[in-house]
Amino acid sequence: MPKYLLQVNYNQTGIQGVLKEGGTARREAIRQAAESIGGTLDAFYFAFGDVDAYCILDLPSNVIALKASLIGNAPGSVKVRYTVLATPEEVDEAAAAARAGMDAYRPPGQ
Repeated sequence: MPKYLLQVNYNQTGIQGVLKEGGTARREAIRQAAESIGGTLDAFYFAFGDVDAYCILDLPSNVIALKASLIGNAPGSVKVRYTVLATPEEVDEAAAAARAGMDAYRPPGQ
């Protein structure tokens, strides 16, 4: 199942929700949401700095990840940025395919 890194930023309303409910309630809400769409929560961490929280989810597909992004971002109390994660084995497979197709590609200006 594909893995996704979520970078979460709360606005004032979202921060007030975390203050009221606590961090474990947020983690549980994300776990339940992931499971409701056929996925799992691998990790959830709050952070200092430019990003308020990081999550790693296993989701069935990019379509399901887009669905989750729309659901998560729609209320407006949080902004979630998704990044698709690749395993080293997937990179090996892509690199082998890229080596095989290098002759077919012409860079711009050449």
